[in-house]
Amino acid sequence: MSTIGGERLGRPGTQVNLKKGAPQLPTKLSARSWIVTDAESGKVLASHNAHWRLPPASTLKMLFADTVLPKLPKNRSHKVVPEDLAGMGEGSSLVGVKEGESYTVHDLWLGVFLRSGNDAVHVLAAMNGGKAKTVKEMNERARTLHANDTKVVSPDGYDHKGQVSSAYDLTLFARSGLQNKDFREYAATASAKFPGETKKDKKTGKKKRGSFQIQNTNRLLTGDVGIDPYPGIAGVKNGSTTNAGNTFTGVAQRGDRVLLVTVMHPEAAEAHGVYKETAKLLDWGFAADGKVEPVGELAAPGSAASGGGTLAGKDGEAGGSDSRAAAHAHSKPSGGAGTALGITAGSLVALALVAYGVHRRWPLPELARRARR
Repeated sequence: MSTIGGERLGRPGTQVNLKKGAPQLPTKLSARSWIVTDAESGKVLASHNAHWRLPPASTLKMLFADTVLPKLPKNRSHKVVPEDLAGMGEGSSLVGVKEGESYTVHDLWLGVFLRSGNDAVHVLAAMNGGKAKTVKEMNERARTLHANDTKVVSPDGYDHKGQVSSAYDLTLFARSGLQNKDFREYAATASAKFPGETKKDKKTGKKKRGSFQIQNTNRLLTGDVGIDPYPGIAGVKNGSTTNAGNTFTGVAQRGDRVLLVTVMHPEAAEAHGVYKETAKLLDWGFAADGKVEPVGELAAPGSAASGGGTLAGKDGEAGGSDSRAAAHAHSKPSGGAGTALGITAGSLVALALVAYGVHRRWPLPELARRARR
């Protein structure tokens, strides 16, 4: 396995350095791979096969959003043509995009984040210049983020031969995407209205377009039978396919601490197993605050890596000169927040041309703040 982020992250099995009084890791974790990181410092608190290359399912949509979301103004509208929806895999998750109807970019991102809609992904990819161009840009973005375990074949995460990622890389995608205010809002939106079909009103004879309610499929955000919403959760993305099983990356805040946890491929026998194991690891991460020595760190965009895999720089910062990464992180979609939840006060984590500052408080969505009360 790769040693990006630290030599121990390339070792098989569980990696953790417990200090005196630190809580033990949860028992009976079935996931093939998982990682617990401090979202702001980038320190890896514990991991298990962090760089194991596995099918990512729809968690790959985090990279899609990180790549494409800053490029398309959210109020831009697009009328869907048949070619936009061509090539979707059988059994794809859909939000309900219809040919001949027009949707704003904002509508489509709600479909991506809440319903994991492959139809919405394909339309946005078409607006970005097509699937091939989008896949190329996603692979380039992955390399910029030092997500070298990742190979993108389809932007929606649907199973394809050779399409892989890792818990480490998925965490990089989430952390990079969360620098963007709109990404945070979409990821934390529990429910929203989505445009329906245009139909003729039986009473008036006039054409009218309705809407329907969609709910986020992230069960740590919305809850479900046998699982409660996780206190302080604020996104980010879940996925499930035949080859990938269940995958999930979640971000949560407790006090001043923000954690990212990625879990890949737990045993399928446990209902909502990917969420339950994520919740256990989040609980452990918050309880272990200050009681563990990091086993590695998350690479920063544009940073240099030594031959041993550890990052250049110190204190969670890494030097680099990738102007594309800086421009990408600074670009912001235009328009309002729409149905997405509000953002608490605070400064965005800044990505400068030569430094990636990660010791600042992230303004996570209002949902996380409410859930802690």
